Amino acid sequence: MSGRPRQGARAAFRRWRARRPFWGGLLLALAGGEILLTEKASLKVVMHIGMQGLAGYLLPTLMALLGLLILFNPAQRLFYSLTGVLVSLGTWMTSNLGGFFIGLLLGITGSCLTFGWLPDQEPRISRRQRRRQARATAGGPAEAAEGTAA
Repeated sequence: MSGRPRQGARAAFRRWRARRPFWGGLLLALAGGEILLTEKASLKVVMHIGMQGLAGYLLPTLMALLGLLILFNPAQRLFYSLTGVLVSLGTWMTSNLGGFFIGLLLGITGSCLTFGWLPDQEPRISRRQRRRQARATAGGPAEAAEGTAA
């Protein structure tokens, strides 16, 4: 038994989510799922039509797979995000205008979020907190000097 207190599942999920481009991968996977749901033809019809019909299922499946790979293998996020953008744009022609634009836009947005994610970025500090810190550092030594001079 370790000496540290037991953490909840929510805290563990937050730590896991903070180490990867979670929202980008999730949006790309959801985009692939949305485009797959907009496909109406059965697999028998697709096999009868040929490669053009098969691409309508292949590209959204690849989008969903890329989204999951981004979530579970963030080290290769740049390759996955660039491939995700290209595949998302490819659904414009093959899958009902990219799932009636919704899947297309979700896929591009998720890929762009993933491409722009930085793994070891420090948390942002609000402007108000920076002002407080500046006042504390500027006022701290001056007040200490006045206290010793009196």
